[in-house]
Amino acid sequence: MQNHMTVVQFVPNLDSGGVERGTLEIAKALVDAGHRSHVASNGGRLVETLVSQGSSHHHWPLHRKSPATLLRVRALRRWLEALQPDIVHVRSRMPAWIVWLAWRSMNPATRPRFVTTLHGLHSVSWYSKIMGRGERAIAVSQTAKQYLLDHCDVPPELIRVIYRGTDPEDFPRDYQPSDLWLANWRADFPQLQGKRLIALPGRLSRLKAHHHLINLIGELKSRGITDVAGIIVGGMDAQHEGYVSQLKASIDEAGLNEEIVFTGHRTDMREIYAISAVVLAVSNKAESFGRTALEPLCIGTPTVGFDLGGVGEILAALFPAGRVPNQDCQALVDTVAGLLTAPVPPIAPNTEFLLSNMCQQTLQTYAELIDQGETQP
Repeated sequence: MQNHMTVVQFVPNLDSGGVERGTLEIAKALVDAGHRSHVASNGGRLVETLVSQGSSHHHWPLHRKSPATLLRVRALRRWLEALQPDIVHVRSRMPAWIVWLAWRSMNPATRPRFVTTLHGLHSVSWYSKIMGRGERAIAVSQTAKQYLLDHCDVPPELIRVIYRGTDPEDFPRDYQPSDLWLANWRADFPQLQGKRLIALPGRLSRLKAHHHLINLIGELKSRGITDVAGIIVGGMDAQHEGYVSQLKASIDEAGLNEEIVFTGHRTDMREIYAISAVVLAVSNKAESFGRTALEPLCIGTPTVGFDLGGVGEILAALFPAGRVPNQDCQALVDTVAGLLTAPVPPIAPNTEFLLSNMCQQTLQTYAELIDQGETQP
């Protein structure tokens, strides 16, 4: 592997989310390996963490889909020429376009290598094709690889599938929360005592299909499985207020106000996974990966999800018993009911979706490109 690589990662913001988390994880891996790590973004609450781990942050507001953002191309090219990185790595469409426009006008003999990562299954359009323009295009799953092949005209030999991953120390098998945490949980949610919890984690948006949880709890109760409660774990932003109001109205109409609880944004997901009987991953569209399916499975909590996208890949590898045909509500109820009333099938140990693998394979991709010499047009 190259000595002292200089890598610049570009993301829109550094607030929260899977893209941002992956950026910080690779930044830390670079620093830990003795390389120079830079991240360019519009800023956010994770900048402090990034810098504390040894990376440099540079304020580049490349996040807005606006013609004005195009005016930054020339300045960005000059900045890259002065910094002389070995790798530029873009993870989102708007910054990717600006960086690519700056990069392609640089001297091919001296410019950095250009890497993209497809984190999401974007709408199919010319705008999204930029995520396949990398001299290496990283796909976070086989599902993401297929998107690149189908919609971005990427030669297969330029794609590297590098799964996102967890650190076993963050989500250890058979983890048990502390007595203090349990006492605080009971105080916060006394209505959940004595209930087996079915958790649906993730942001409060239509994509996460919370109506499946409402239907599931109602169906389980009708089958005589009455010691269950649903918890909706995630924060709400302003653009989804209408959706959350509809959810609450549906819960009220179903008579499940005591059985389904909104926890709000939480930073203790490890503990919540550990006390849950089942975790759901039931998005109504394919997702490129699916951390909220992987993390509970690492702990050993059964996870049930639709056999779709990255979630389907994770379940196939670790817990095939949790795979349900896409949007098959009856199969979802049957599967969860079975897990609550019979011995749970074994959950395989996670050996593939590891943070260490992700970091090692990404840094290897960087080194492979640098060793090739002059960049491609």
